[in-house]
Amino acid sequence: MRIFQNTNFDFLGHRKIAYAISGALILIGLISLLVRGLEYGIDFKGGTEIALGFEKTIDIGKFRDELGKIGLGKVEVKTFGGETGVLIRTDLQEIPQDLYPKVVEAIENTIKKLHPDVKFEETEKTSNSITLKFETPEIASQISNELFKEGFQTSKLAEDNAHQTEVVVRVGIADWIKENLKKLDAENKFKILKEEHVGPKIGKELKVDAVIAIVLSLIVILIYLGFRFKFIFAVGAVAALFHDVLITLGLFSLLYGLTDFLNLEININVVAAFLTLVGYSINDTVVVFDRIRENMKIHKTAPLLENINKAINQTLPRTIITSATTWFVTVVLLFFGGEVLRGFAFTLFIGVMVGTYSSIFIASALVYEYSRKGNKKITF
Repeated sequence: MRIFQNTNFDFLGHRKIAYAISGALILIGLISLLVRGLEYGIDFKGGTEIALGFEKTIDIGKFRDELGKIGLGKVEVKTFGGETGVLIRTDLQEIPQDLYPKVVEAIENTIKKLHPDVKFEETEKTSNSITLKFETPEIASQISNELFKEGFQTSKLAEDNAHQTEVVVRVGIADWIKENLKKLDAENKFKILKEEHVGPKIGKELKVDAVIAIVLSLIVILIYLGFRFKFIFAVGAVAALFHDVLITLGLFSLLYGLTDFLNLEININVVAAFLTLVGYSINDTVVVFDRIRENMKIHKTAPLLENINKAINQTLPRTIITSATTWFVTVVLLFFGGEVLRGFAFTLFIGVMVGTYSSIFIASALVYEYSRKGNKKITF
């Protein structure tokens, strides 16, 4: 496939326009980051995330209104994987104390409904569980299995103890949600697809680790390119990567809250997307740098501006085809990949375009500016 063959665009001749565009985007993004900040997901700020799968289509608006009335405070509700899936997020790690007795009552009522004559007593309570003691191990095992079928998470205190008469039943946010959903629509049965709990300490550690991962990747790239090319090439490439990350982060901040579709949070998937973006962008930049080095060896007397423009034009077909195919895949993921992949897809959707642009107008342009303003001749 041959497109953009034998082009002769003066890319660096328009670099000042590119500087103005990049400067404006970065400035707007930084202001938004300072004023609005970023919305972090459960991975970083801590909380509980529960995904439910229903048998029938649900009215997400009605579902959201009803869930807001059950006493869990601010609860975020989104579709998950289709019209029958729901993703519920809350900042809470455990059920509020005022709701705790209601969940315990629901557990006890379930036991009484299944076995009216069975006697039991509470032997221990914690912030997220209750321990019930029954008369015989056989009854304890039977009740444990039946409560599990009803949707409660149960376990024996010691699975290898045949004489164990105590059963531990979890009392959590998901249990309270399930109890209320049964009343909301008894005919539309559902099951829990996933349930994740992240404490604030773990979330803080993940946030720090994510920043360290991105910074370390940039440092390693700087060292590698400094050895492979010249140090100024490495500086230009890393500056382009900072440019890509800042613009994409700025868009996360700017677009959050404008539409439900783009209410994107920073989570582990998005961090993975940023690292992917760094790898993609640097690969594109290295291809251009390789051709610049080849041209400088072949055309030693030609001006650096001419060699850089020629290198960009020579690699343009490869750049367009690679970027376009990658971009089309991210578009499909963005619109059809579902809620879970949307943040990842959006990062790459923006990053592929910005990364291709920065390889030309930031990385390569900075190498030229260094040579021009410092009156330094770059040779290989």
